Amino acid sequence: MNPKSSPSPSKQPSSFRNWISFIGAVVGLGALFSFLLLFTLDAVAKFSNPYVSILTYMVVPAFLISGMFLALLGAWLERRRRACGTGPASLQIDLSQPRDRRVLVTFIAGSIVFLLLSAIGSYNAFHFTESVTFCGEVCHKVMKPELVTHDHGPHARVSCVECHVGQGVSWFVKSKISGSYQLYSVAFNKYPKPIGTPIHNLRPARDTCEQCHWPQKFSGNLDRTYDYFQSDASNSPYSIRLLLKIGGSDPKRGPVGGIHWHNLPGNKVEYVATDAARQKIPWVRVTDAGGKVTVFKTKNFTNDVSKLELRTMDCMDCHTRPSHRYLSPEKAVNQAMALNRIDPSVPWIKTNAMYVLTRSYKTEAEATNSIASVMTAKYPGNALVKAAIPVLQQIYSENFFPEMKANWSSYPDNVGHMIWPGCFRCHDNQHKTEDKKLTIKASDCNTCHTILAQGAGAELDKLAPAGQKFIHVGGDLDDNPVCIDCHNGGP
Repeated sequence: MNPKSSPSPSKQPSSFRNWISFIGAVVGLGALFSFLLLFTLDAVAKFSNPYVSILTYMVVPAFLISGMFLALLGAWLERRRRACGTGPASLQIDLSQPRDRRVLVTFIAGSIVFLLLSAIGSYNAFHFTESVTFCGEVCHKVMKPELVTHDHGPHARVSCVECHVGQGVSWFVKSKISGSYQLYSVAFNKYPKPIGTPIHNLRPARDTCEQCHWPQKFSGNLDRTYDYFQSDASNSPYSIRLLLKIGGSDPKRGPVGGIHWHNLPGNKVEYVATDAARQKIPWVRVTDAGGKVTVFKTKNFTNDVSKLELRTMDCMDCHTRPSHRYLSPEKAVNQAMALNRIDPSVPWIKTNAMYVLTRSYKTEAEATNSIASVMTAKYPGNALVKAAIPVLQQIYSENFFPEMKANWSSYPDNVGHMIWPGCFRCHDNQHKTEDKKLTIKASDCNTCHTILAQGAGAELDKLAPAGQKFIHVGGDLDDNPVCIDCHNGGP
């Protein structure tokens, strides 16, 4: 070929001058714009979300690389075309030609729409990753128990990241690391069943709970009635009405004391737990507002405290299930019977309801079918039981998750002391000072609550403002009763 018959290499149009490279450039530009937008949103967000990293550093770069690949592919194809001697650039725009003008306008309009959709999509994706739906369904199908219990709990309108991440740079970085490991666990089926409570990597309650809950608020005494049904043929009712002495922590707003004494701003309660779930607490140190330090420990505890993890008590030490509560079968059935969703007049309905709920099932579908078949077999043709079956199935679906091995017995709930040790982890008469002069006592029933009335029917109308002694149905209790010795939430 005569070199004078074709343009010199320096005068050749760029190899990137083709439609494929132009489309790649638009895709890459959209990805770059999305990256900058997501990065900015994540930086200024009130609550940092570890899963935005999936979009910002994994998904968006994938589109950016795709755009670069298209641009290079277009250039390579263009160079090949030219090497075959088919002429200069394949992309020739002549604005004097109506067809070329239409093509150019269509391409520019499409590019603008694509960039706009990239911006809107990135913004919506950012907020979607903060949603409970994303955490509980899309990314974490294994988190079904947490999602269901969250949706039926007191914090149903609080997003996951507000408690599990919160504000601040250091916790933002920790959440990124934790989120990466969670992705690995889900992707390679490395997660435990049930999913463990993130006790050791949750932020202190002062950084999360107290962003909404005001610790200085004076709560005083709360009037509560607890309805129970006995496991006998007539499902005998027995209710307890009491005042919970929540108390307060600010002398300007009410008397200081009550259950919330443990979290007073002037007090500092520290402890050592010898198990991961913090159910065994052999050592406690209390520092009062005046700086006086008192140490309590159990008789057999001789460990060197300096070598153990020392935790300062906060809300989460008692409120261990603030958002993901699994009702025990006993509590759920009692509640349903008290609301007449399960008719108490059906003989042995309490016992049989507990039986079908606590049988071993491999899947939720198996449980649903078995509950219906067993109850129908026990009460053939009984319309009241037929109406109760959907209620029992709902109780099961909201509190039992056999595929993930999660239910009320999987996670300690230390509010109170009925099924888990709760208060009795420390208040057990076993924690004493070195000189044995002071003891963390196993409080009687009127220390943290005042029993106003108990029994059934007219007995509940006989209020005793000064309180009355607790009457245990089924016989007297020992001097130092611990509810969990007999009550486990099941049959």
